[in-house]
Amino acid sequence: MRIGIVILPDQRWSVARRRWQQADEWGFDHAWTYDHLGWRDLVDGPWFDSMATLTAAATVTHRIRLGPLVASPNFRHPAAFARQVTALDDISGGRTLLGLGAGGIGFDAAVLGGETLPPRQRVDRFAEFAELLDTILREDGTTWRGDWFATVNARNNPGCVQDPRVPFVMAANGPRSMRLAVRFGQGWVTYGPVVDDLDDLDDLDGWWAGVAELAQRMDSTLAAAGRDPASLDRYLSLDGAPVFSLSSAQFFADQVGRAADLGFTDVITHWPRESSWYAGDEAVLADVATRLLPGLRG
Repeated sequence: MRIGIVILPDQRWSVARRRWQQADEWGFDHAWTYDHLGWRDLVDGPWFDSMATLTAAATVTHRIRLGPLVASPNFRHPAAFARQVTALDDISGGRTLLGLGAGGIGFDAAVLGGETLPPRQRVDRFAEFAELLDTILREDGTTWRGDWFATVNARNNPGCVQDPRVPFVMAANGPRSMRLAVRFGQGWVTYGPVVDDLDDLDDLDGWWAGVAELAQRMDSTLAAAGRDPASLDRYLSLDGAPVFSLSSAQFFADQVGRAADLGFTDVITHWPRESSWYAGDEAVLADVATRLLPGLRG
């Protein structure tokens, strides 16, 4: 089991730098940040660009893998984004993981003044985004005109450090998105089932039952595509659950065990915040990292 951590881009670099360095020193396998222009009720607070943050993190870390969780077409164009991805992979020395998703509703979907797309169209756009980004990162001189994006002779020199490109870790819960993950992804990431009913917010076992259903759906998708299941890493964001994964060290260990039992190769937690989303105690994180992490990763 590999273990990763999300460090939200809500702190100035004078604070955030220590967190990225500490995650690297503790031995986390990967570290991520959210790729949004603003997020939920934190939109009115401090918030920094993901790719600039990851690039800065690359210069102060040595071994940990780094990436956005997840980049989307809500405000990104594949040709411009490919340049940023290539630069991050170069500066990090080939440590980039690229989380990709369809993009949700909310601030990111509205801030540029565009239309908020319904789910089917968001997946249509995601399919074209993933295919075009894959093409640009692999080939030089891409010309493309699709329903959502166009490029003329988009260049990729010098290309990614990783060959043939950085690994895609693709967010997917529905059938179409899962097929995209199987087609383009080196990894699949899920936040678990979406909880629409407020009465279900405390149903931890129900959330895990939903995760199990998603894992089975991915099994079926891989089988239908004839792809070796071992060729796709499986990431679970533990904090999609109704209980914060770092509520205690023992609780975290239990959740990692449940993920392993369902065939996940990677889990992701969040750096505790003082309040609101992912509220918790940094002492629990330190305890997990120093006392439990080596055994959990073994």
